[in-house]
Amino acid sequence: MLPLAKWVALPIVIFYCSYSLLYLASVNAKAPPVRAYYRSVHPLLRLALSTLILVDRDMIITDTGRRPEDYGKMGLPANTRTRHYKQSDGWIHAVDLRTTGRSAVKNRGVQFYFWLMGFDTRRHVGTADHLHVELN
Repeated sequence: MLPLAKWVALPIVIFYCSYSLLYLASVNAKAPPVRAYYRSVHPLLRLALSTLILVDRDMIITDTGRRPEDYGKMGLPANTRTRHYKQSDGWIHAVDLRTTGRSAVKNRGVQFYFWLMGFDTRRHVGTADHLHVELN
């Protein structure tokens, strides 16, 4: 049993974690800036997102990192406490996921998944309806 774990399971886990931490397919990102910020998102959140994408291939990340001037461009008041900014540990702690065009059951399932994983989730409207997911 130990050789199987050492030579099969461990390499698979290492490959999956490496892939999850480094890569986001363009079909799962709303726009190129979302992909550009992806490696700045906290590793635990990236692993959770990648695992979700394995099950839900249609999941789209609509927002990751932001700068203060981005709020003005969105027609919203600046938010000084957002977890979309780089935090003191150097990582972005929040992402937004598309909910439009998806069933209520699917959206609730995604929200429940992140809650089970220990993340804070809120479905709300800023510029559009979305699920906001952040580290606690």
